[in-house]
Amino acid sequence: MTLTPKESGGDGPGGEPAGEDAHDAYVPSRRRIERERHRRSRARRATAVAALSTLVTAVVLYLVVVNAPGWPRTKETFFDAGYAREALPKVLEGLWLNVRLLLVCGAAVLVLGMLIAVARTLRGPVFFPLRALAAAYTDFFRGLPLIINLMIVVLGVPALRLQGITVDPVLLGGTALTLTYSAYVAEVFRAGIESVHPSQRAAARSLGLSNRQTLRYVVLPQAVRRQVPPLLNDLVSLQKDTGLVSIGGAVDAVRAADIIVGRSLNYTPYVVAGLVFVALTIPMTRFTDWVTARMDRRRAQGGVV
Repeated sequence: MTLTPKESGGDGPGGEPAGEDAHDAYVPSRRRIERERHRRSRARRATAVAALSTLVTAVVLYLVVVNAPGWPRTKETFFDAGYAREALPKVLEGLWLNVRLLLVCGAAVLVLGMLIAVARTLRGPVFFPLRALAAAYTDFFRGLPLIINLMIVVLGVPALRLQGITVDPVLLGGTALTLTYSAYVAEVFRAGIESVHPSQRAAARSLGLSNRQTLRYVVLPQAVRRQVPPLLNDLVSLQKDTGLVSIGGAVDAVRAADIIVGRSLNYTPYVVAGLVFVALTIPMTRFTDWVTARMDRRRAQGGVV
């Protein structure tokens, strides 16, 4: 007597029971299929509406600008293709100085900011003078405009004629940037340190860790991880403000554009320099947004922040 595969428990393709494949296969319900189809339809409609509204806004702005009475003169002064081609190589050459300042000053700002933040969070009356000095430092340099700080350091330090003190505007400008931004970063780090729950310190001390070990292995890792998005935002701001070192004569992207403007009396090089900075800043900004969204998702899911 011959048995069918179902009756004899015969295997389907690949040696797996054919009946189990049919039984375990997931088949979405009709309601779920309709819900997903409706969701996709709404997403397509929203995308189309957003694209259309963006296009209409761009057209309206374009018509308003090009029909302005002073547009021909503005186009000639700020958007001359010939001066743009002349300025671009020199601006890019000067941009390398801005990038180097960003890397060096960024590292110095993180180190100095961390030290100031730790000093402000030290406990005990013996550390009061250190806490007071750190607080005075952050209050002073957060209140002092960066442009004034740059002028004081870049123009005032050489006027002192001190032996062994550099007069290089790049080094002096980088010092001024570091002094100002370390005050902001110190407050970011301090907020992260104070956001760590006291129970974390208590648990670390109960395990036999000293105050220094608790700060190094328990508090600081959590504080830094939580403050990554604002730290990246400060890095983006620092990248833009490196262009201010040009006030001391350093030939960066802004100064390279200024030289051409002074010779030609055409402001197109400034526009080129601005677009170059924007092109450099946008990837950093998008990376910051990605890190922020990723940390928000992990926090919402109950993951380690």
